[in-house]
Amino acid sequence: MMYRLANDVLIPAIGFGTWEATDPEICAASVKLALETGYGHIDTAKIYKNEEFVGKGIKAWLEASPENKREDVFVTTKLWNAGQGYDSALAEFETSMKKLGLDYVDLYLIHWPNTKRMQTTIDSWKAFEKLFTEKKIRAIGVCNFKPHHFEELLPHTTIQPMVNQIELHPELQQEETVAYCRSKGILIEAWSPLMRGNLTNPALEAVAKKHGKSVAQVILKWDVQNGILPLPKSVTPSRIKENFDLGGFTLDDGDLAAIKAVNIDKRNFGADPDTMNYGFDKIK
Repeated sequence: MMYRLANDVLIPAIGFGTWEATDPEICAASVKLALETGYGHIDTAKIYKNEEFVGKGIKAWLEASPENKREDVFVTTKLWNAGQGYDSALAEFETSMKKLGLDYVDLYLIHWPNTKRMQTTIDSWKAFEKLFTEKKIRAIGVCNFKPHHFEELLPHTTIQPMVNQIELHPELQQEETVAYCRSKGILIEAWSPLMRGNLTNPALEAVAKKHGKSVAQVILKWDVQNGILPLPKSVTPSRIKENFDLGGFTLDDGDLAAIKAVNIDKRNFGADPDTMNYGFDKIK
């Protein structure tokens, strides 16, 4: 299954997350296995400190068979906070490209809005537009933006963000941000969709039991049925495969209502974008 971005680029509906996958061999092997499993979409970031290992995993998969092509892998990486600004964003992108060992990136994202100095984020976006126009990136977007961050950015854009990657899971459904992005044609991606493995919840467990699936599979199915792109992360081979196996069942209205009721608007795993300051203090 694919989603179509606003610029008509197709993006696989389930991505493979790599946050905290910092062991070189395990990270590369996990990326290779994910591609072998069928993910076709790998998500990394400079701050994950694993772009090089992700690149090695992609390279290993490409070299495993002549049928494996670079165009069949959708690769995302992100500009870290300390690198925001026009010139620095351009330099940071080139560094990420070298670490990944790629000639282009499919999606490049601003990792966080600099709420206290939004001009640095605006300047970064102008650099993104330049890279996109030069066809070094197939799509551009942001992470962790609330509607008011978009309202500050959009008047200064010539190309609108195509993606917003946010913390989104049953306990934090971010309905306002999701609705806003949909009204603008911006695809929502969910980071930490599986609540970092904290899946003990009676309502979710009941839905999973009903369908004979794991809670993780139910959550990921819920994302996809709602038009959201989840980015599950695991380095355990059995879970990598399980998280991709979402066929054979559909959540009905009762299931969807039960999952909706789990929402408590709680940020379990990330900062509030309005108070996030880590890295921004390094900008000169």
